[in-house]
Amino acid sequence: MKSSRLLRRSALALAVTGLLVSGCTAAGGHAAAPSQSASGTAGLKPYYAQKLSWRSCGVPDFECATLKAPLDYARPEAGDVKLAVSRVRATGPGERLGSLLVNPGGPGGSAVGYLQGYAGIGYPAQVRARYDMVAVDPRGVARSEPVECLTGPQMDTYTQVDATPDDARESAALAASFRSFASGCEQRAGKVLSHVSTVEAARDMDILRGVLGDERLTYVGASYGTFLGATYAELFPQRTGRLVLDGAMDPSLPARTLNRDQTAGFETAFQAFAADCVKAADCPLGTKSPQEATARMRAFFRALDAKPVPTDEGRELGESLATTGVIAAMYDEAAWPQLREALTQAMGGEGSGLLALADSYYEREADGTYSNLMYANAAVNCLDLPPAFAGPAEAEKAVPSFEKASPVFGRGLAWAALNCTYWPTPATGRPHRITAEGAPPLLVVGTTRDPATPYKWARSLAAQLSSGVLLTYDGDGHTAYGRGSDCIDTAVNAYLLEGTPPTDGKRCS
Repeated sequence: MKSSRLLRRSALALAVTGLLVSGCTAAGGHAAAPSQSASGTAGLKPYYAQKLSWRSCGVPDFECATLKAPLDYARPEAGDVKLAVSRVRATGPGERLGSLLVNPGGPGGSAVGYLQGYAGIGYPAQVRARYDMVAVDPRGVARSEPVECLTGPQMDTYTQVDATPDDARESAALAASFRSFASGCEQRAGKVLSHVSTVEAARDMDILRGVLGDERLTYVGASYGTFLGATYAELFPQRTGRLVLDGAMDPSLPARTLNRDQTAGFETAFQAFAADCVKAADCPLGTKSPQEATARMRAFFRALDAKPVPTDEGRELGESLATTGVIAAMYDEAAWPQLREALTQAMGGEGSGLLALADSYYEREADGTYSNLMYANAAVNCLDLPPAFAGPAEAEKAVPSFEKASPVFGRGLAWAALNCTYWPTPATGRPHRITAEGAPPLLVVGTTRDPATPYKWARSLAAQLSSGVLLTYDGDGHTAYGRGSDCIDTAVNAYLLEGTPPTDGKRCS
């Protein structure tokens, strides 16, 4: 069985809005861009002039430092946020090309953790030879003044709330759980809660670029990281260098559309899993057809809604956690055997396998503590975009359209989009097209059966960007670079190392 730690890297570190199943809205933000000229004001000069004090991270070959940025860019004098930065030096041979900043998505995924656990050691050797690999945890995330909302036991309760209410009592209980989550964030996150937008994170990246001494930003962003990178290009087109936007998001869409699009993406991924599963004699969803597998999956979720099954963790596996576990395995087709085994076990009355998948997705540790992934995810999303629904009545009305997008996941993912309705800080962003006029060629990568960032989002972003170049991977899973396609990796490497993008519209398999 594939380890949960490996699944965490492939699914969670690169997740955007699959987190909506836990109650977070689908997309990262779409905030209106402030003037680029603001970065040259006298109030920001000390930030660009700061010197990083590098120290050992306790991880061989990696260094760490703390970057200061203004809490509020409109009032730099109001105080700082401290951001965790890490790097590993270019290994050579070959001329050093500068810094390559990486972000794994989320929002809420730790870029520093991604760098130290994967990118800094697992990116192609020729790329690591020429670039210092660098990451910064965005404000409010992981090591950078993390947003906190709930205790571990409170989070356990939150993840088990019935996400497919069948009556007014259950819908009221779900709405109450979203209110409690938002209230917990308001009470525990402090002043940073209203300053974790994508625009602010992008401006932080420009400070880091300047402090590192790079004239232009070179960047690989996955999933939500594509929106962060596109926002940077919008703010600072003349400082934008080689940007790889892998598993792209569409910044022009409102929250409800994004949630529904992603719901359809998970259905596409599930149908690919089902088609693969029914070929195996031990498929727990049957061996006749994907249609039979879909029907059995829906029936099993309904059964868990009525009666959860026990686990060896002492927690029950109900419909909500089981759905999370299944969605977690949609991010990477390498997890499909693990999902088959977990489903077989759960359908036999023991839910530990699916619970392990859900726990990995939520970044829940064995001691019952959680990372701040879920809290940062909600905090960023709810600032970046107005809520999908004004209240439970609108969510209920939207259920049929979500179920049309996904018979398997639609009802739960429609209700999950209700969370930002109760957020304590108003959204500062709006959906809009990003053109980044004046930027050099920007490489947008899309996967045809991507569950979390549907392929049509990549097509849309590439078309919006004035210099967008679309590279397509015809395959399964979330994102494409470094996931086994020599064609994709060769094209991306050539762009990063030589500045030569592939032909617009190039397809790989």
